[in-house]
Amino acid sequence: MPADAIVEVKQVGKVYESGVEALTGVDLALPQGKLSTLLGPSGCGKTTLLKIIAGLISPSSGEVWVKGKKIDGPGAERAFVFQDFALLPWANVLRNVAFGLELRGLAKEERDEIARKHIAEVGLSTFEASYPHQLSGGMRQRVGLARALTVDADIILMDEPFSSVDEQTRRKFQEELLDLLRHKSKTVIFVTHSIEEAAYLSDQIFLLSPRPGTISRVIQPRIDRVGGNPDEIRRDKNYLDTVDEIWQILKRYV
Repeated sequence: MPADAIVEVKQVGKVYESGVEALTGVDLALPQGKLSTLLGPSGCGKTTLLKIIAGLISPSSGEVWVKGKKIDGPGAERAFVFQDFALLPWANVLRNVAFGLELRGLAKEERDEIARKHIAEVGLSTFEASYPHQLSGGMRQRVGLARALTVDADIILMDEPFSSVDEQTRRKFQEELLDLLRHKSKTVIFVTHSIEEAAYLSDQIFLLSPRPGTISRVIQPRIDRVGGNPDEIRRDKNYLDTVDEIWQILKRYV
């Protein structure tokens, strides 16, 4: 494993029971403390690859190594933020966020204290007693992120986390995610369909080919986000060039 890699994927392939080959020969190394994005055309296996790294499904071939150890299932060092939120409908916000700690056996007082801290970080302190059906899609997504932060995993895997909200909210979430990561030493693996989102958020972007997906290109945006005004970043020449570079590659697959 490269010295700075926290996750390494080695020749991973996935063939489903239906016979569909989702992935073939995927190799990638993900550096610690960075946000890496999986981007590609619909059906290229982005979510499949993310779930394999999470240990939620098994590869048909190849291996995934996390922190120097081969994985064979989920682990405490990885937390998954689902596209559909995957919240417990019968539990309020506080219990949803604290649920991972409850499974680990922490005492209620301790887990609630930790959960409240992360609920505050995502701006939902006044909604601790609310239930998922009482929240907007954007608020439910914040609950999912707070739950991932609460278990204090080193690696956060995010499957199109902002796809269900409007464009204004999506941009706000992108800015808040970057701001949050500036203060936390987390490695994020992010799946999106959006070229602009990938360019704005990512330290590196892995472009997948059409199914069966494999890594066709690795792009490292040369964008200075530290202390940068979000609107200025979106007008920055390096940002615009990155968006165009990705589009020139992906439009061949349309």
